[in-house]
Amino acid sequence: MTVLRPDGSEPPEPVPEEPAPSRVARWNTPDRRRKALIALVGAWAVVITVVAFTRGGGSATPPTAAPKPSPSASQGPLAVSAIYQTLLPSVVLIQTTGHDAKKALESATGTGVIANADGTVMTANHVIDGAETIKLTYADGTSAAAKVASANPELDIATLTPAKLPETLVPAVLGGGVQVGDTVVAIGNPLGLVDSTSSGVVSGLDRKLTREKNDDIAGLIQFDAAVNPGNSGGPLVNDQGQVVGIVVALANPTDAGTFIGIGFAVPIGAALGGGDEGDGRAPPL
Repeated sequence: MTVLRPDGSEPPEPVPEEPAPSRVARWNTPDRRRKALIALVGAWAVVITVVAFTRGGGSATPPTAAPKPSPSASQGPLAVSAIYQTLLPSVVLIQTTGHDAKKALESATGTGVIANADGTVMTANHVIDGAETIKLTYADGTSAAAKVASANPELDIATLTPAKLPETLVPAVLGGGVQVGDTVVAIGNPLGLVDSTSSGVVSGLDRKLTREKNDDIAGLIQFDAAVNPGNSGGPLVNDQGQVVGIVVALANPTDAGTFIGIGFAVPIGAALGGGDEGDGRAPPL
């Protein structure tokens, strides 16, 4: 039914309104999609920055790798096997011949240690005293004749100059000090048993050795690593692989001449002419 106006005319037909664009239509416009994407990226950037700031303890800068610790300058104690392997290339077998007062030919065995890059060998003086021939045998099996370069009967120390050197020359490291109770290793040729080693501790310092034919020797290192005839002149080594003394004697109340637990070594400092400190420390070079 049509409702007439009071004047009798029909009202105009209503103009249909255009539907408002839906939310989906607005979202799907290119401009809005781009703006929304930019806003989303910005929001994620803020979240990442906050997380980095929180974990970094107040700094958004990425953490750097911790520096690696530098190796310690001091080396820890070596095992006896490592000391032996370190020193063995520097140890030499000494064999001598000579005539006694009755003109009888005698032979003797001792030990020496390469003490310098020029091949100088250090040993005990009594090993080569009165010898007519001196033969050195190196760890690689090569041998050479040698002559006495210097002798110090007061300290029972001598040095030898070889006629030729081995193909590979390995001087020992000389120096370092010892205290009572420190580990020491002796390397030598006791009773003809070539390249033997024994270990023990420093039993005392600044000991005095009484000798029949020579003056007493003072300032010696006393140790209990087993040594016997043939060890004389060999190195006494600390737990860093350093030669701290030259073995010169063993104590025995009998005439047997075998080891009973007391050996003596001239400190390397005294052997090199640096005095009789008694602790094995070498003088500054």
